[in-house]
Formats: sequence, structure tokens, C-alpha cells
Amino acid sequence: MNWDDTRVFLAVARSGQILGASKSLGLNHATVARRLTALEQALGSKLFTRKTNGTELSGAGERFLVHAEQMESAMLAASELAGTDSLIEGTVRVGAPDGFGVAFLAPRLGLLAERHRGLRIELVPVPRSFSLSRREADIAVTLERPREGRLVARKLTEYRLGLYAAQSYLDAHGMPQSLADLAEHRLVGYVEDLLYTASLDYTAEFLKGWRSSVAVSSAMGQTEAVRAGAGIGILHAFMARRDAGLVPVLPEHRLSRSYWTVVHEDLRSVRRVSAVAEFLAEIVEKDQAIF
Repeated sequence: MNWDDTRVFLAVARSGQILGASKSLGLNHATVARRLTALEQALGSKLFTRKTNGTELSGAGERFLVHAEQMESAMLAASELAGTDSLIEGTVRVGAPDGFGVAFLAPRLGLLAERHRGLRIELVPVPRSFSLSRREADIAVTLERPREGRLVARKLTEYRLGLYAAQSYLDAHGMPQSLADLAEHRLVGYVEDLLYTASLDYTAEFLKGWRSSVAVSSAMGQTEAVRAGAGIGILHAFMARRDAGLVPVLPEHRLSRSYWTVVHEDLRSVRRVSAVAEFLAEIVEKDQAIF
């Protein structure tokens, strides 16, 4: 059995389509299809059901996936032995919520690049969850500790959220004197049906029946809308504190959430992955006061 064929199998299984796998592998569509066929012939089993809109693992494919991921883990471990003790190189993809990823992590990645010249970092700062088992990311920054799967989690920090508004909005509409007064104001919130975790559903902790006049599906977008005077919003304190145009509203009312780093068990001992995970812990600890 050819490991390269197995690597192609894993890419197709994770993307759900041959075209997506070919792009991630840097191979053309025909090569990916040919390697899949070669693997199926070697195993004597049909691994995928090929459909017009993608591929679906067969029963044999589901069973082989377990063994293929074990092979991948062994290859990763072997590649670590082949390297030097001090060299950190290769690609590490970090998936993170947009607020943490853009406002906090992105400006600090230059330090990591300077420290490890052979390391390539791919930061994916979008408001969604990442599947580590499907290798959508090597490290995920999450809002909740995972409860299942072969995942290793480490708490990064707690962070605060509070109510903020632009001075221009407050000049026009006045400062609310209580949480109940929020019902008389324009409110900026999230798009409820696009929330990817229950941790983000927090408007009721400030006002039951919160109704957003403006709803934005990302933390960065909500911050920009509030800064432009769209209304009062619940913002990350570590983001809002940098902007003199944002004024705390009812600052005695705050809530807390947590960030976690999560790594698949198979990758925890890979040097480039552990180096990035340690870097995340280091920079959060260094700037703990802002959270």
C-alpha cells in the first residue's frame, strides 16, 4: 500500500470532494482520482460513493479511515524523529474566533516568525468552529472546552465583555441609567441563527428580550458598527479598550467567557505544533491585563 495514496484518501475524506482535496494537496483532479482508484484496487474495496456534488465514505471507507489516521499519526511521529532537536519548521494552521484572531493574535505573529524562520503560520480568524479530526486546523482557539474526541485542551484565559457605544450615539440618544433602559435604545448584536456555540448567546444576560436593530455575525463587525454609531453593543473589552471613540455603558455590568487552545492528540508532540501552542500561552500570559 502506497502512503501517498492513503494521504490522498484522507484529503478526500476530509473535504468531501475530489476537487477540494486536489486543491489542498496541490495535485490535479485526475491525479487524485487515479490515486483513489489505485488504493481501492490495492484494498479490494470501494472506499467512496462518488456523487455529482462530492463524495461520501462507504462502509469500507469509514473502517479504513480509522487505520489511515493511525498511519498519518505514525508518519507525523516519524517525521519528528528525522528532524533536528532545535529546528522548528513546516506549516501550522491556527483556527480562531475573529476577535481573538484579528485583534490580538495577528499583530503578534511577526514575533513568532522571527523566532522560527522555517515556520509558516496560517491564521484562519473566522467566526466558526474547526474540526481538528478533519485537519481543518492544527490548533483551534475555542470558547468552550471540548467534551469528546481525541483532543487535548488548555485554558488560555478568561476575557470580559461589556456594553459600549460611540460618543456620537450617546450625544444623540443619551446614556442609559439601567439595564432596563436598553430597551429604549438601538442595539447591536449577533445573527442568532449563525451562532456556532452557545457561549456566544449572551444578550439575555444583559436584557431579556434583547432585540438587535443591527445584527452582525462577527465580533469585529459588531465593534465597527458600534464605533460608527449604530447603537449600543456587547463588545470584547480587550478590543474596545483600544478605541478612544468607544465609551463603556453601565460598566458595572460585565460577563466573562474563556478561550481554550485545542490540539488533536496525534499532533500534541509535533514540535512545530507544540511551539505554536506554547507561543499562544506565552503571549496571552504576557498581556493578561488586557483581558
